[in-house]
Amino acid sequence: MEDYQLLIDLHKNQIRQGPGGEIESKKALNLTMVDKSQPLKIADIGCGTGVLSLLLADILPLATITAVDFLPDFLKVLENQAKQSGLSEKITTLCCAMENLPFAIEEYDIIWSEGAIYNMGFRKGIKDWYPYLKIGGLLVVSEITWITNSRPSEINQYWQQEYSEIDTVSSKMNILEKNGYSPISYFVLPENCWLDNYYQPMENSFEDFLKRNHHSQEAQAIVEAEKKEIALYKKYKNYYSYGVYIAKKI
Repeated sequence: MEDYQLLIDLHKNQIRQGPGGEIESKKALNLTMVDKSQPLKIADIGCGTGVLSLLLADILPLATITAVDFLPDFLKVLENQAKQSGLSEKITTLCCAMENLPFAIEEYDIIWSEGAIYNMGFRKGIKDWYPYLKIGGLLVVSEITWITNSRPSEINQYWQQEYSEIDTVSSKMNILEKNGYSPISYFVLPENCWLDNYYQPMENSFEDFLKRNHHSQEAQAIVEAEKKEIALYKKYKNYYSYGVYIAKKI
């Protein structure tokens, strides 16, 4: 089995495919200051198995959500959950790369992406998605962010190798301002969004994952890489997190 198929197998049964939380998503929505009673059109880009899409569909009475992911396995999970929750009519899934979206100009009131924009890079993502937002439309993205101005070399080198666009809040805000957005708000995901909501459930699934994949070298390598990331977070959590950025198209 190829590595990406193994990664799908590890993550598709998880509620979340990255750090986050229901409380934090609701906080971000409140900070947008949108009228929740309006028929909002929302794109959830890099939706994974759709925890955010389902939440937004549930709490916004007239909203419609386009849930985008390039992995059909994840979208199938979302479709099943939407059907079970009675939300299928409010959520449309789209199997598509986030770099090649078939959206119309100024189609959406909100573009939302939790823990996924790194796949194409923060700068490219906000620039490419800009045309799809209505004037005054809102961008909500979570992005791996340094929360201190300096940090130990071990964690700095690790994240520079994993994602070279990691940077400080001020740098990310500057990128938003230079690309047609007016920042509205920002907050940092707390520790429980990493440990309780993401890492611990994944750790609990390691043994079953290895059994399903016959303890292959490839499966063991994926588990070891995840364990390394978890250990580094626990050691250096005071230096980085996901920042949630909320901005308006101007």
